Amino acid sequence: MSRPAYRTLALALVALPLALTACKKDGADATAPSGAPIAKIAPPAGKAWSDVVSATPEGGFVMGNPNAPIKLVEYGSLTCPHCAEFAEKSAAPLRDNFVASGRVSFEFRNFVRDAIDITAAQLTHCGTPESFFPLTEQVFANQKDMFAKAQAAGQPAYEAAMNQTDGKRGLALGQLTGLVDFFAARGISKDQAAACLSDTAKAQKLAKDTQDQGAQFDIQGTPTLLINGAKIDTVSWDEVKARLETMGAR
Repeated sequence: MSRPAYRTLALALVALPLALTACKKDGADATAPSGAPIAKIAPPAGKAWSDVVSATPEGGFVMGNPNAPIKLVEYGSLTCPHCAEFAEKSAAPLRDNFVASGRVSFEFRNFVRDAIDITAAQLTHCGTPESFFPLTEQVFANQKDMFAKAQAAGQPAYEAAMNQTDGKRGLALGQLTGLVDFFAARGISKDQAAACLSDTAKAQKLAKDTQDQGAQFDIQGTPTLLINGAKIDTVSWDEVKARLETMGAR
């Protein structure tokens, strides 16, 4: 991923040359499919469905029953405030009620919008599959502090980080934003983080997946949600919850 391919965004962030818009606000979703209540599906012995996490061919991670009749997918950006808001409202009930029932699986696919987003995404992918969702939730909760550190560092420091070579840019941004220390406190050692952030092939794949799947699903902003492969026109957790319940997750 070459440095000249980036362009400046707000908060001194730098965006990838992808056909993206910024975060999107709640949209109306007046229609929802209806169906009879679906019986709860028992998890494997000794486990909760929220413990069942695996990587997906699309580059995301899915939590829950892999054969769940209702499959919720989020395309989200770790630097998107509306995604952070959605995560704050949805994470616990989605995990503890819907995924736990075995009726709904939840997949998160990183939809990277800028250089710091790629850095944070690479770090959430750095641990085990089981660590992905807790780390992602904690990055969203820490988002304002991440932005504050980037701003406090100043434009010259940011540009110096961006001027690093491909293999060193991620680590420089991770240090500038405090993300390396943040993840070190959550089980991703600094050496492990440095190795993950030097993986230019992974960064390029995150960017390519964003570009390809953005075109496939006509993603105009984040978060974008799919249910059973179809994009829905809402980013309100209350509306998503109602739709899942109407489909039988109740």
